[in-house]
Amino acid sequence: MSETSGRTARGAEMATGLRYPGKVVIVTGGTRGIGEAIVREFAHQGAKVVFCAPEREEEQGKKIVQELEFCGGPGEVYFQICDVRCEKAIQNLVAVTIELYGRLDCLVNNAGIASRSKPIDNITTEEFQNVMDTNVVGCFLASKYALPYLRKTKGNIINIASLLHITGAKHTVPYVSSKGAISAMTKSLAIDESKYCVRVNSISPSNIWTPAWEKEASETPNPEATIQKGKDFQLMGRMGTPAEIAKAALFLATDATFCTGCDLVASGGAELGFAHKSPFTPRCDSKN
Repeated sequence: MSETSGRTARGAEMATGLRYPGKVVIVTGGTRGIGEAIVREFAHQGAKVVFCAPEREEEQGKKIVQELEFCGGPGEVYFQICDVRCEKAIQNLVAVTIELYGRLDCLVNNAGIASRSKPIDNITTEEFQNVMDTNVVGCFLASKYALPYLRKTKGNIINIASLLHITGAKHTVPYVSSKGAISAMTKSLAIDESKYCVRVNSISPSNIWTPAWEKEASETPNPEATIQKGKDFQLMGRMGTPAEIAKAALFLATDATFCTGCDLVASGGAELGFAHKSPFTPRCDSKN
């Protein structure tokens, strides 16, 4: 973007009071939780948002479109069925976006799944592969096919990682491995795409109160205790909200113009301070 066009864009933002007017954004996994909040936040800030999810989420996707259209907000939203594990589906997602709006300014790789908590001995190859295909391969494919258009606009990519790629977690090898791969991919891609002035960053949330978190808690023997434990991990004494992560994504897209390869940790302080860990393992002496 030239200095003149940059001033023009900033002037438009000031005139409208919107943070991302007229920009075109793709959000994967955009029908629930963090993804839905990102779709809504970007649309409220004037963006044209194409969001996707698997076919089973079609009804929810259409509901979000109807709600936002009814509100008559400044942005636009369009739902597209897409399984991010499928290369042709990703190609079609990008093609539909370009056909609708003729450009692409931002890609948010949010689609992801978690694995059930269990030790590696009980994890099948298929379970591990499914998590990696959705969380990592999906991120790779969306980035690959979006980048030819992001290079033209000097746009940006935002990958949703997790605090767990920094801290690790008990019995979550597939999920933590996938989020670690996303973090590494973010840094490597930031290097490669810098010559095109495309920024690539990630967000690493801790516990965020989403429908997935609520469902997982409801399946435990004591849901209230499980939820309280989830809150207690953060120094702030609560879980984060999807809306808070959406605002972090908006910041990376709009204001963080000198950030690339950055991991924005949105954790409520969950990773800070020493913790009592000895119950996890028997005492290990220096000979082991």
